[in-house]
Amino acid sequence: MYQRVRPPKISDVIVEQLETMIVEGTLKPGQRLPSERDLAKQFEVSRPSLREAIQKLAAKGILESRQGGGNYVTEQLGRGFSDPLLELLANHPEAQYDLLEFRHALEGLCAYYAALRSTEVDRENIRTRHSELQQFHDNKDFSNEVVADVKFHLAIAEAAHNMVLLHMMRALFDLFKQHIKDNLNDIYPQQAMRANIHGQHRLLMQAIFDGDPEKAQSASHAHFSSVEEALLEQGKEQTRLDRSLRRTSNNR
Repeated sequence: MYQRVRPPKISDVIVEQLETMIVEGTLKPGQRLPSERDLAKQFEVSRPSLREAIQKLAAKGILESRQGGGNYVTEQLGRGFSDPLLELLANHPEAQYDLLEFRHALEGLCAYYAALRSTEVDRENIRTRHSELQQFHDNKDFSNEVVADVKFHLAIAEAAHNMVLLHMMRALFDLFKQHIKDNLNDIYPQQAMRANIHGQHRLLMQAIFDGDPEKAQSASHAHFSSVEEALLEQGKEQTRLDRSLRRTSNNR
């Protein structure tokens, strides 16, 4: 016996569309949604149906209402690492190299698929992020340079058009930000090495723009190899300095 086919509720259709926009990265964690009136107009639905959809997404923990009005994608969406774990990783010397190794693999894939799939809009976003990064680097604006560096790599992840890669990168945003900050702190005195690393950024961007996946992945690997080389050299210098200080102290 055939069962009656029931048309989906309008609110459920809206929920599905909004969830798709979040999964695809069109709506980002912490981003404010357009007003209910504008959204209802865009979706061509009634405001009560839209409001019902927003309430369903809020119940799932995907959207939240904030003081002063407005609906936002939950800021903590996809944040898989808690603050205590961030602190543990940040204070563990071995973790720095483990994370660098992990980024080496993950961002190599992002670069590969970005070269293969990026659109002109994606490339313009990468170009903008790189320009911002270079500006902060030239001005020695350290705190903003750290954030700009992460955003540059996130732009590449967006251009890969792989939803799992993108959300993995976004989930690790805070950890990567701390990692980059620590790396720049360690190699900041080495201007030549830092200039080389920024040169690697340019090569990575150009390889993506050339549409050469293997070249882009190689450029990404070369970038992280440069960072690792700089960190290892800095560690050797610190070891030599500590040894010299101990000798000086013992000779007094």
